[in-house]
Amino acid sequence: MTEFIRSRVSYDGLENRPQRYPDLPEPLEIGTYDNHTHLEIADGESPLTVEEHLKLMRQTGMLGAVQVGVTLKSSKWSAQVAANEPMLLAAVALHPNEAPLYGSRADLDAAIAEIADLASQPRVAAIGETGLDFFRTEGEKELELQQHSFEEHIRIAKENDIAMQIHDREAHAEVVETLNRVGAPERTVFHCFSGDVELVEIAKPNGWFISFAGNVTFKKNQYLRDALLACDPTQILIETDAPFLTPEPMRGRPNAPYLVPHTLRFMADVLGWEVNRLAKQINQNTEAAYGSWSKGL
Repeated sequence: MTEFIRSRVSYDGLENRPQRYPDLPEPLEIGTYDNHTHLEIADGESPLTVEEHLKLMRQTGMLGAVQVGVTLKSSKWSAQVAANEPMLLAAVALHPNEAPLYGSRADLDAAIAEIADLASQPRVAAIGETGLDFFRTEGEKELELQQHSFEEHIRIAKENDIAMQIHDREAHAEVVETLNRVGAPERTVFHCFSGDVELVEIAKPNGWFISFAGNVTFKKNQYLRDALLACDPTQILIETDAPFLTPEPMRGRPNAPYLVPHTLRFMADVLGWEVNRLAKQINQNTEAAYGSWSKGL
């Protein structure tokens, strides 16, 4: 499939997890979008090709996905694979934990310049994932490079008038401070939302989108369900962050965009909405954030 491979065990701390992809869920009557996925990351005992991912998405009623880069290499791959694939748009960026690995401002800026070049491609619909991560990054110099990278990615999103997807881990206050100080892009998405009702209330007047992943289904995460209930309907997006964060009851197994229906149905139940109503609302929100999936074809 591709050489961009990471370990899921180190990501979500699940040992001895089943390696087989889950069965197909019941197809959606009204399809929707996965606004954050990593198809470049091979996973499971039989990793899926891009073509296999897309086939399964069509079988479950999915309309499309945003393929997200986290390194310069995977960002280039994301832009390339989306260039001629109607179901995929691309997001490009250096992940917050990637930025400090460059070691110097000069080397980091050289890589960010290449991200800026990718951002001008017609089927690159977002800068992401970028942001701040205080869980994995430590040290004054490393955090300075991460902060610089975040601000440069904000600049690139605004210059290209495209959305920005934020990775925010244990850095809510600092992310908000940066967005307020530098000026957030018009379409800002909190990917894999990990905040609470307070952060939702901050996001509302700013028009920032809140994207929920499979971890909203985890029993311990009542704070995420409370956050969902606090959202303005026009804020809500849905994602997999595949191959991570597979929803209950398949938690720990490989994730993929075709599994969005599980999370969508769970979210509709939390909200007390019909599934089709939520799908329609998320579709409007997703297209408001990223534009048409036919752009640039």
